[in-house]
Parts: sequence; structure tokens; C-alpha cells
Amino acid sequence: MISPLHEKEKERLEAVHRLDILNTKPDSRYDAVTLEATERLQVPISTVSIIDEKREWYKSCQGLDAKEGSREVAFCSWALLAKDVFIVEDTKEDERFKNNPYVIGAPFVRFYAGIAILDVVSGLPVGVFCIKDIKPRKLSIDEIGILFELAQKVGVLINSK
Repeated sequence: MISPLHEKEKERLEAVHRLDILNTKPDSRYDAVTLEATERLQVPISTVSIIDEKREWYKSCQGLDAKEGSREVAFCSWALLAKDVFIVEDTKEDERFKNNPYVIGAPFVRFYAGIAILDVVSGLPVGVFCIKDIKPRKLSIDEIGILFELAQKVGVLINSK
């Protein structure tokens, strides 16, 4: 199932381009946050994904070799639209994702949690901080707190240019 677009997609894309983060070099500050996520939340994958017109581009990525993916099938495209944390405890049990190529094929994602990262100027989401696992799971309140804490760090980095 293809994710819907943001209701202010044109303005959101303007914010993405204004931040001038797409296709930039790796940055150890972002990598430190995604690494911290994998360690503290015991997940194999964590990314900082910037969502443009056609793709999710990874500013930082732990656990995947890819540098970007198709927006059409990206879990982060859904998280981008959420007002709060977006959690899929078991992707195979969710109608939106059970036939997703990242669920039925490598990296075989079974769990996803992501938080939209907002541009402070427009207030619109430009990307997502997320974690993924290859097995279904539930997050505790403490783990959700850690996810928000780490997403806040990413938001500060993205908006600090």
C-alpha cells in the first residue's frame, strides 16, 4: 500500500530543500544518535530519513547498506504524517505493510517505530527518526521515552544550520 502525501506537501518539500540536507556527506553527530538507538533499544536498524518527492534518503543509517529507498514503500512515509510516535508492532499483521517489499524481502522488517522530525521555521515534517527490528515487539513507556529523546536530538541537529 502506497503512503498518502502530507496535506501541505508542496510547503513541506520547500522546507526539505531549504534545510539543504539532502545528499550531504555523512555526519558523525547523526551517526552517534542512530548508533545509540540500536544499543539502547536493542534493535538492529535505526535511520534518520529525509523524505523528498520520490525517496527516503538516509542522513544516517545503522544496520542497512542502502543509502536511500523508495518513498512509495517507506515506513517513514507513514510516520511522517503521524502527530505522535508511529508504531507497527508486527508488520505482517498490518494491512498497510504485510506485502511491503521490506517485510517479505530483505531486510525482513517485522517491527517499526518512527517519529517525524519537524522544520522549526514551517512546523512541517521533513524527515523521520526511526528504529526497525526483524522480529515483532512492543515498546515500553521507557523505550518510547528514549525514542522521543533521540528524535529530539536529531531535530536539533537538522535545525541547527
